Amino acid sequence: MADIHRLPAVQLQAALRSGELSAREVTAHFLARIEESNPRLGAFITVTGPRAMAEAAAADALFARPHRGRPLPPLHGMPVAFKDLTDVAGVVTTHGSAALERRPAPTDGALAAALRNAGAISLGKTQVPEFGLTAYSENRIAPPSRNPHALSRSSGGSSGGSAAAVAAGLVPFAPGTDGGGSIRIPAAACGLLGLKPGRGIVPAGESSGDPAGLVVAGPLARSAADAALLLDVLAPNGTGNPDGVGYLATVDRAPSPLRIGVSLDSPWAGIFPFTPDPEAMDALDTGIRLLTSAGHDVVEAGIRYDNRYPDAFTTAWTAGVGAARIAPHREALLTPLTRTFRRRAQQRSAAKLNECLAFLRQFERDTLAQYSAWDLILTPALAQTPRPVGWFTGSGHGDGRWPASEWAGDADGDYRRQCEFAPWSSMVNVCGLPAVSIPVHWTGGRPGTGLPMGIQLIGRPGSESLLLQVAAQLGF
Repeated sequence: MADIHRLPAVQLQAALRSGELSAREVTAHFLARIEESNPRLGAFITVTGPRAMAEAAAADALFARPHRGRPLPPLHGMPVAFKDLTDVAGVVTTHGSAALERRPAPTDGALAAALRNAGAISLGKTQVPEFGLTAYSENRIAPPSRNPHALSRSSGGSSGGSAAAVAAGLVPFAPGTDGGGSIRIPAAACGLLGLKPGRGIVPAGESSGDPAGLVVAGPLARSAADAALLLDVLAPNGTGNPDGVGYLATVDRAPSPLRIGVSLDSPWAGIFPFTPDPEAMDALDTGIRLLTSAGHDVVEAGIRYDNRYPDAFTTAWTAGVGAARIAPHREALLTPLTRTFRRRAQQRSAAKLNECLAFLRQFERDTLAQYSAWDLILTPALAQTPRPVGWFTGSGHGDGRWPASEWAGDADGDYRRQCEFAPWSSMVNVCGLPAVSIPVHWTGGRPGTGLPMGIQLIGRPGSESLLLQVAAQLGF
């Protein structure tokens, strides 16, 4: 099949399990696509081709042996890639940083172990911002991750390399991690469906230095069904699914009519006032129309957020980088933003951190109480179109139309631009809620033209299945 990469993940899974396709031919096909496309896309930092082919050969040998009543693993022979914050045994984890020593990971991290045990084959490690801190995937160790729909634009972050790889057909789907929008932001930028599960749904273990419990793993995919297939591995046995079965088994069930609250309110607006781009409002209008046509009651929702949120979230979000083990003589290799936040984290007292964590717990309770009036909350996924490469940092390493600017090296300006770009993301992590980004709009007027723009639906605890069902109901 010359178009293996065009198959939905659920169809590719079926072809591998039936023997219509072998793991070796599928792996070789995707590796060839990476070799062709990655030099201009920058999605991968490390490609592990020989190792992937060896794993594919082992998968084919497993298929050839009598199964003795035992089924093949659920992702038998399926290619995936891991963002370069995730440990894969024997492969260097760079964390996107020039300040760290390059040493292969001794063991798989929790996320890699789960997918390996499910039969998936890793093709390599994808581009990330340094320590996963930013909404764009650019660093000092590899070319920036670019948007497959417009190479001068960013693919978002921090799972930007993985999102670019899925959108460009370099892998059928990929796991991401999300501590403040890091699945939903690149999904929206690259025209994908990105699901952030709620806190506790996917076994933890991927993030250290996360005192607020912000980070969770979830799928980046081209459809709700593909996302459900991956989520069934990340959260086995339908963990958290009210139906008590796998997510894929229920994804095509039409949900009952829902009451959905639409909000442009953001906890960042008090410190960083912003105006959404017209394209963001176009995406929101499209989402309202699609949801209304599907029979849901979409009404305006006014949400009030405490203006102490920005300081408290930033304190919790950057606590880990302050504790990172970096040799003093290598500190100068950090990016300006990382260096600034590391210094502030190290100067902050434990009492201050604990005060911020206590505030965030109260913020969670207050926000959940407000959200409880609706089944789902609807916002734009992003406030702006995907930004040019180099735009956040002012480095201007895009396509020549965006030269280096006067704000280059300005860490606070960089951070502000990120918060204005994605003002509806991080509070979902603080509240531990599930949310999905759905690519409902294209600036060119039809799918695949111009730049993608999406909506975000925020659900109640345990509503991952419902969010996927709504996405499928809307045609994704």
